Amino acid sequence: MRAMPRREPDLNDRTCIVTRNKGEADELIRFVAAPDGTVVPDLKRELPGRGCWVTAERSAVDKAVAKGMFARALKDKVSADENLGVLVDTLLARQLAGMINMAMKAGEFVTGSAKVDLAIRSGAAIAVFHAADAAADGVRKLDQARTAYMHMAEEEEPIPALRPFGADEIGTLLHENAFKHAAVLAGKAGEGVVKRAMILQRYRSQSGTEGKAAMTNK
Repeated sequence: MRAMPRREPDLNDRTCIVTRNKGEADELIRFVAAPDGTVVPDLKRELPGRGCWVTAERSAVDKAVAKGMFARALKDKVSADENLGVLVDTLLARQLAGMINMAMKAGEFVTGSAKVDLAIRSGAAIAVFHAADAAADGVRKLDQARTAYMHMAEEEEPIPALRPFGADEIGTLLHENAFKHAAVLAGKAGEGVVKRAMILQRYRSQSGTEGKAAMTNK
């Protein structure tokens, strides 16, 4: 029986070409050279050929483009568009929106202040989402619910609260599924939503710490 081909080494050797730090797959973004010689992001880590990794932060991608690091890493005459960082941002946002739609169909993503409040206080919520333009009073009331559940359940930290989308994005990406407040419930799709939201928030935060602080301290 013919042996299965081995995976490309870069899939296991996840070292950022900018920082030279190793990381987990969800902490980095893989890039490959397309047939036309352009550099493209491989968010699903499925595209064939030699690839390279960049820390999942917009500043790291922009630096890799500005310094011509992709050509050296991919050992090829490739061209990285100056707006590659913007493209990655767009793709990450679309990926998150797609996962939210899946979670809604699976009953693992509920919207509306009353349903979110119930999900928090019942312990069903694993994360809370707020739109960037959500009213402060609505956010405050749900923060109170998160704090109350934390004390009742004797948790060290409240349920994470995330604001991954800009004010104009939710309607554009989610259309009729747009929300001001939402709760993510446990399940494969729900957990996928949280993971992708954390990646997008980190990418937009410019540092690996701002997104985490926003989750736990709001």
